[in-house]
Amino acid sequence: MHNLLTDNSVALQALMSETIFSTGFSVDNVPTATVQSEAVTFDSSTEEFVFQGDKTTGVLFILRYPEFPYFSPQAEEAFVKTIGALQLTPRNVAVVNLANPQNPNEFKRIMEFFKPTKITLLGVDPASLKLPEIAHNSYMRGRIATVFNTFSFEEMFADVEKKKLFWGEFKTFIGS
Repeated sequence: MHNLLTDNSVALQALMSETIFSTGFSVDNVPTATVQSEAVTFDSSTEEFVFQGDKTTGVLFILRYPEFPYFSPQAEEAFVKTIGALQLTPRNVAVVNLANPQNPNEFKRIMEFFKPTKITLLGVDPASLKLPEIAHNSYMRGRIATVFNTFSFEEMFADVEKKKLFWGEFKTFIGS
């Protein structure tokens, strides 16, 4: 399968069945992965972690999507809309996929590398990072960072109540 890259509006209109809105950011210089024979080829990096965005802002999203480099297409759209509603963009937050074999699944190394103050676990079990139990849609304050544990976007797509619970707490968490 080849990636189709075009900015021709007529071609895009003919190919797309949905309306597309811009959030004001460009995907130029954003790492991508390719899908070949149903297997994901993850990005690589010379840094300790492979991630998207900016780690200097202190806002980190941790996910574990073995089927995708970062998010499924539907989850990525929801992610961009969600953070956009809070004046954030994919460029001013960091996103790390722990399914990428290059990324260490160790909370201490994550803290040392990203130096986050706000961490959102999107469908990642806190116990997998050797963190204490954190109920869904609640957070744990640490000395340096606060960790918000919530559902993956796929779980929220399947259950509207989970989405409502997430949104109410997430606004409070990011605003604090």
